Amino acid sequence: MPFSMKTMPVAPDLAQIRLFNNQTEAHPFCFVCSGSNPMGLALRHEPQPDGSVSAKFLGHSALEGYSGFLHGGLIAAMLDGAMTNCLFARGIRGLTAELKVRYHESVAASEEVFLQAWLEDDAHGPYQLRANLTQGGEVKASATGKFMKQHE
Repeated sequence: MPFSMKTMPVAPDLAQIRLFNNQTEAHPFCFVCSGSNPMGLALRHEPQPDGSVSAKFLGHSALEGYSGFLHGGLIAAMLDGAMTNCLFARGIRGLTAELKVRYHESVAASEEVFLQAWLEDDAHGPYQLRANLTQGGEVKASATGKFMKQHE
């Protein structure tokens, strides 16, 4: 049985190099993950031994929708960015083709959140990924995404 990119182990050091190179070349001013954007979030995604990527983020009142809670669009952007960076860690530049976000509970703006994204399927058509945003150990939002390979 051939390995798919989903089942093939990714060495964390190689994944970090791939992630950094793709971020710098393809996303040099990205609102979600670039440190070069003074208005951005500058999320730093870290490849994990299981092939996923994770990031931590502490919001603030300028990112609120309702008072005290992170804006839902910002949450969607962070989940989408985590899935994109998961592909970057595998050496893939993918564009979002479909994004479905489910909000389980409100997300406090002033408490740290943890993001994690992983590849579900790469065998048939677009890459399919999942991501979770947790706070205080509870999943507050989750997403599924389909990504098409960027043609250079």
